[in-house]
Parts: sequence; structure tokens; C-alpha cells
Amino acid sequence: MTKTIEDFKKILQEKNIRLSHQRLKVLEYLVQNKTHPSVDDIYINLQKDLPSLSKATVYNTLNMLEEVGLVNVLTIEDNENHYEITSKNHGHFKCTSCKKIYDFTLDVEEIKSTDLADFEIKERDVYFRGLCPECLDSDQDSSDK
Repeated sequence: MTKTIEDFKKILQEKNIRLSHQRLKVLEYLVQNKTHPSVDDIYINLQKDLPSLSKATVYNTLNMLEEVGLVNVLTIEDNENHYEITSKNHGHFKCTSCKKIYDFTLDVEEIKSTDLADFEIKERDVYFRGLCPECLDSDQDSSDK
């Protein structure tokens, strides 16, 4: 079941987290834009409607949402974090051409290794890199010419 903004508000209220207008707008943006945005993406898009919004507020809000388990931070490459609403059973594919990040269904709990039998696994992240169908098509189109 997909959570709504109202579900998230209720979770934050139960955790005694103040629901400021700016915090709600960051959360709303993540719920409505499942594009794995960066801090810059969120800041640029929200600043149009919230001119007083600072990048520090976006960072602080995302950190708080991560701490309470509502947001995942994706660090597919070292230079920039991307954010998504927490959901289970999926991996990520990053196109090396257009840089878009796609979700794909995967039961990460089923991935096991006997080499890790004595380890306590706290997180499971699966990332693939390559070309998305759109970039693959445009790459093939340009090589046909």
C-alpha cells in the first residue's frame, strides 16, 4: 500500500516532530516526485514557491526524515546523494548516459550469501549501472547514421 502525505504527517506527529510548512513541502515534493531528486533538485523546485527556503533547511529536513525512517538516501556515486520515500523490495538502476535513476522490483531480503553467514546485515542496497532503453535507442540511432 502506498502511503499518502496524510499518512506521513501522522507518523511525524506521532514522533512529536513539528510539521513546519517548509518540512511538509519537502516531504510533499518527495511523495509527488519519485525521481530520486538531489538536494539541489528539491531546493531549486521548491524555492519558486518558497523564496525564504534555504538549502540548509532542505538538508536538515531530509536528515530528519531519514532518521525517522521515512526517507532513503541513495549514494550510487560518491559525488551526490539522491533521496526517495522509503519503500521495500526494490533495487536501483542508474543510466550512465542521462543519469536518471530507475527503481526495479527485487526482493532484496532473498539475496543471501554463505560468505556473510557470520555477519549482521543492517542494510541491503542493489545498484545496477548501464544504459536505459531511451539512451540505448538514441545511441543506436546515432551509430546507424
